Amino acid sequence: MDRLYGRFVRPGDLVFDIGAHVGDRVGAFRRLGARVVAVEPQPALVRTLGLIYGRDRNVIIEATAIGRRKGTVALKLNIDNPTIATASDDFVAAAAQAPGWQEQAWTGRADVPITTLDALIGLHGMPAFAKIDVEGFEAEALHGLSRPIAALSFEFTTIQRDVARAAIDRCAALGYASFDAALGESQALVHGRWLAASDIARWLAALPPEANSGDIYAVLG
Repeated sequence: MDRLYGRFVRPGDLVFDIGAHVGDRVGAFRRLGARVVAVEPQPALVRTLGLIYGRDRNVIIEATAIGRRKGTVALKLNIDNPTIATASDDFVAAAAQAPGWQEQAWTGRADVPITTLDALIGLHGMPAFAKIDVEGFEAEALHGLSRPIAALSFEFTTIQRDVARAAIDRCAALGYASFDAALGESQALVHGRWLAASDIARWLAALPPEANSGDIYAVLG
């Protein structure tokens, strides 16, 4: 993980961890010497982040969801698997019909604040890198960004390729020219070279359903 993120993060950089969950990526960014804004809407996980990083002056915890506009949003909570809480009804519907996802159930709900990447930048400054992992809300999060960050990643799933394609298109509209990807938790880029938006979209479309998920990386250069 440190080797992968070390491609994009240098000591002293500011990083946004959008969907920080319990902070494994926060730990990697801190080991790389970055300052981190950890964004997590789930109240229980916000408390966990506070216990782990609350005394670290280089970690700021923002208890909010991220989307295309400010307000509040109904967060659907998976009590048995809190890493896949989502603000997307479409994500829940897609999971209900997908092999391997049938046992997942979103039985809880929390009304949480939602803000934008632009607003976070206004509060904390422009990051060198942003990791976005928001369970089917990635394109929505990117529509709240009007000025491109030097590099970012966003999660994709094979049960919602349309969301990932919309996120790729949004990145291209923001000026991102080069893309690669990592599958699952491999922490390794698949291609080892930068692809155009159309090429990474074709790669995504050709993935077998068993690939399940991963992250697409986008850089401006």
